[in-house]
Amino acid sequence: MPAAAQQREVHILKDNPAIARRAAEEFVKMAQAAVKDHGSFSVALSGGSTPKLLYALLATDPDLRAKVPWDKMQLFFGDERHVGPDDPQSNFKMASETMFTKAPLKPEQIHRMKGEYPDAEKAAKEYEQDLRTHFHLKDKQLPRFDLVLAGMGDEGHTLSLFPGTKALHPGDRAVVHNWVGKLNTDRITITAPAANNASNILFMVAGKEKAPALKSVLEGAYEPEQLPAQLLQPTNGKLLWFVDDAAGSMLSSAIRK
Repeated sequence: MPAAAQQREVHILKDNPAIARRAAEEFVKMAQAAVKDHGSFSVALSGGSTPKLLYALLATDPDLRAKVPWDKMQLFFGDERHVGPDDPQSNFKMASETMFTKAPLKPEQIHRMKGEYPDAEKAAKEYEQDLRTHFHLKDKQLPRFDLVLAGMGDEGHTLSLFPGTKALHPGDRAVVHNWVGKLNTDRITITAPAANNASNILFMVAGKEKAPALKSVLEGAYEPEQLPAQLLQPTNGKLLWFVDDAAGSMLSSAIRK
């Protein structure tokens, strides 16, 4: 079911840089709160242009960088392309170039999906085991990330959960591989149930081409087979949407800055 209005906040900001700045501020607050509460901060990172700006801000803006508890962080990925870590399409490569190599992080704090494996299912199972080990999970338990970062495609996909694909019905899996026919490729992705067990989910969406899908996801009928972004509804957490003026131009209810 879609999140009730009181369970989510939708903020319309000026543009991509404004979204990244606001997201960075929230990232810092969430990180500090998580460390105070249980001594660490686990986040599932996203690919995309806005996250790229976010990661660069966290690593290079002096004020923000000083507030990030870098040594207490565990960095995971929400999804990955079926490519190696040096491929231009790799989410890991983007995060590495914009944040990992510029911040005081140790290799053991970074958990990479092995997109280079010929068998994407092997990569998914290996990553699921990594989550089980890190979060000390028993069978069928799901990880509880402190934060899951997410974007949305112009057809309503999020993570690598695409309309009409098998990953929309993952059973009790936390990570799956997902064949995306329209892209003629496999993806590796955490599942909606795994994301929904997080303390916070933060969507960042920019671009006029996404306005119709965003309107449908947030204010239309609940049709997650067509609009997988509707699946991301925390079961015990906070849902934030930061969208730019263009993407949010069709919304009738949102907090405008």
